[in-house]
Amino acid sequence: MTKQSASRRVVTNLSLSLDGHYAAPDAPLDMGWVMPYAVTDVARDHLTSLWEPATTALLGRVNAEGFLGFWPTVIGMEGTDTRDEGFAKWLVDTDKVVLSSTLGEAPWERTTVVDKPTAEVVSGLKETEGGDILVLSSASVIKALLAADMVDRLAMTIFPVFLGGGPRLFDDGLPAGQWTLVSQAAGEHGTLALVYDRVR
Repeated sequence: MTKQSASRRVVTNLSLSLDGHYAAPDAPLDMGWVMPYAVTDVARDHLTSLWEPATTALLGRVNAEGFLGFWPTVIGMEGTDTRDEGFAKWLVDTDKVVLSSTLGEAPWERTTVVDKPTAEVVSGLKETEGGDILVLSSASVIKALLAADMVDRLAMTIFPVFLGGGPRLFDDGLPAGQWTLVSQAAGEHGTLALVYDRVR
């Protein structure tokens, strides 16, 4: 293993409500609450800063179906923000790893489906050449990596809404540790983008 390959960072990104939830209690797949804030400059710039140094996208099956069902459709669409189109092209062209025990074959190009524990998959990816390994909004994957203390960079967009319940990102029992703030940005509608690096 070369020195360069050992330095691949595991970067996770998730949107959270102000009361700490990543999904509504009654409609976990409905991301309508995110949409007014996801199209702000601060949210778009935040996502761009995360995908540009990344060469692998890591997703759970549900998020893979959502992301890869939607994002390719924005390429070439009239009026599309250049940052959205840039992300869409990156997502189509980059190597993707989808964690799933139910998906037999990937319907998307440059995609590998893996039915193994998250930490094991990421350990294998970290031993290969490449840039950052970016986990895109897949809460179950992020939670498993946090529990295994394998997240190097924790990125979040905080949106100023209360969902009043629903699943939380940070469960009790996570490994104790310190994080350092790398960047912070506040924008339209009170959207807040935060990036923390794990202190090791």
